Amino acid sequence: MTKRNQNDSSNIIPFPGLEKRLLEKGLESLQGKKFSDAIQLFEDAKELDPESSDIHIGLVLAYFEAGALKKAKNLTKSMLQEGIGDYFEIVDLYLMIMVQLHEYGEIAATIEALLQEREIPKDKLEHFAKMLHFSRRMAEGSPDPAAEEQLREEYRDKELNLLSYQDPKEQVLLLAKLANINIRPYLEELKSYLISEEGHPFLKTMIINILKEQEYDKPVTVKKLGMNEEFIPSALHDVHDHKQLRAIEAAVKDKLEHEDPVLLENIIALLQRQFFLLYPFKLQPDQPDLWAAAYHLVGCSFYGMDGDPGDMAGQYGVVEDTLEASRIFIGKIEEISYPNI
Repeated sequence: MTKRNQNDSSNIIPFPGLEKRLLEKGLESLQGKKFSDAIQLFEDAKELDPESSDIHIGLVLAYFEAGALKKAKNLTKSMLQEGIGDYFEIVDLYLMIMVQLHEYGEIAATIEALLQEREIPKDKLEHFAKMLHFSRRMAEGSPDPAAEEQLREEYRDKELNLLSYQDPKEQVLLLAKLANINIRPYLEELKSYLISEEGHPFLKTMIINILKEQEYDKPVTVKKLGMNEEFIPSALHDVHDHKQLRAIEAAVKDKLEHEDPVLLENIIALLQRQFFLLYPFKLQPDQPDLWAAAYHLVGCSFYGMDGDPGDMAGQYGVVEDTLEASRIFIGKIEEISYPNI
C-alpha cells in the first residue's frame, strides 16, 4: 500500500456518492435540530449536485427551521422557476413559507397565476381555493385569526401524515418535522413503519432516535437489514455512541493512523454512516477486529488500491472466510445506504 501525503487535505479523494452522504448527514443534523450544520451540509451537497430536488428540499427545510424564511422562500421560488422537483409539492412548500411570512398578497397572486396557467390536480383544487379566499381577505386588511389558525393546522396535519405515503420525497419532508412534535398520537403509525418490510433503514433510525429523545419507555419491535428485535427506546445508547463502533474505529486506527490517515478518515466516515443505518442493532458476529479488517478491505477497494483478503486477515488476526462474509455484508448495506429517491 502506497503511503500518501499525510498533511495536504487537498489530496483527499472523497468516496463515491459524497453528495448523497452530505444529504444523509444534513438530514441527521436537521432532525437533531442542528440547523446551522444542516444548512452547511446541504449547501455543500448542492455544490456537488445542483439539480437534486432532495438536496434543495433539505436546504429549504433547514433554512425554514433556522428562521431564515426569506432564504427558504427565495430558494423555493428558484426551484419553481428552474423546474427542480415535483411542481405542486414545491408550490405547497412555497405557500407554506409565505403563510409564515404573512405575505398574503403574494400568496393570492401565486394561486391566481396557478389557476390560470396550470391544470390543477383535483385533490388540490379545494385546498388552493380555500387558500386564495383566505389570502385575499388578509391582503385586503380583513384578518380572520380563526381561519389563519385553521390554515396553519392544515399544513401541520399534512406534514404529519406524510408517513402514510410511500414517496421518499414526502418522507424527507417528514424527517424535518417529527422531532418538533409530541409523537405519541402517532405511535401506532410509527410502530407499523418500524416493522414494515418496505420501510427504509435510514428513516427507521430517525424514528427510533425520536422515540428515544422523547423518552418513550415501552418496547418496540424493529426490523431492518434482515434483523428483528425488540428495544426500549429510552434505554438505548445514543445513535452516534456505539461501543462496537468505537472498538472497530480503534482497531482500524491502530493500522492506518500513521500509514494512511486519508484512508482512515474515509473508512471512519463509512463506518459512521453504516452504523447510523444499523441502529439500534450491531454487527454480527460481535468481533471488532473482524469488522475492522472488512472495512479496511472495503475502503481499499473504494480507492482502487490493492487489498489482499489473505494479507488483511493476517494483519488483523481473523479467519479469511469469515472476513469475506463480512465484506459482502458491508457491500449490501452500502447498496441501500441512501434512499432511492
